[in-house]
Amino acid sequence: MIELWHLPLLFLTGLAAGFVDAIAGGGGMISLPVLLNLGLDPRLALGTNKWQSTFGSASATWHYARAGTMSLADCRRGFLITLLAAVGGAYAVQFLDRAFLQKAIPVLLAGVAVVLFLRPKLGAQDHPPRLPRPAFDWVAGLLLGFYDGVFGPGAGTFWALAVVFGLGFNLTRATGHTKAMNCASNLGALLLFALAGQVLWLAGAVMGVGQVLGARLGARLVVARGTRFIRPVFIAVVLALTAKLIYETWLRRPI
Repeated sequence: MIELWHLPLLFLTGLAAGFVDAIAGGGGMISLPVLLNLGLDPRLALGTNKWQSTFGSASATWHYARAGTMSLADCRRGFLITLLAAVGGAYAVQFLDRAFLQKAIPVLLAGVAVVLFLRPKLGAQDHPPRLPRPAFDWVAGLLLGFYDGVFGPGAGTFWALAVVFGLGFNLTRATGHTKAMNCASNLGALLLFALAGQVLWLAGAVMGVGQVLGARLGARLVVARGTRFIRPVFIAVVLALTAKLIYETWLRRPI
């Protein structure tokens, strides 16, 4: 269980995770292992992680909206669809075998990295949308919201790429939109974890304070420096997440 001396560590963990997540997603790579290494039951760690990451995604969304990078009004339909889909995913996870996802997602993430390397100008500027906004909200919201509720790793990456391809946003605008959708799926999954009593509220809140500060710093950097700054960080996070998932699902042997 969490002890008093753990709280400063949790705050710093939230700060780092919020900073990375606001720029390129993947903050869970930092926060979840820390919670697990403190001895938390995996379900309790996942619930607490959703609680603290909600702070960061909400903070990043607010800062991107204030900077004019994304419109909160334009996100309302997608937000609601994603939230409900995440609730469904978090509920369905108890009935689904996650083994396939655990093996398939690293392959998909590796594909994302290849696309980014082969198309260096992808997301550099806006282009005409390939899908009408309502269709995009329903398709991406249902699929990615459900996925984030069931599994989660790489959800921000998939959202950003989907927004770039589907709505034609540049990578800076796509990052802002992604944070709003991440916030929706975090809230949806958190609802199920909270009802099951699988959230450490104080520990998550301490991490959440760090998340708010880290997300604010990360969002400011993205707005100030734009796509040229996001792209290398985005690729680095994708590769790190891919390597982590490959190790955990394909290479590591049970003790």
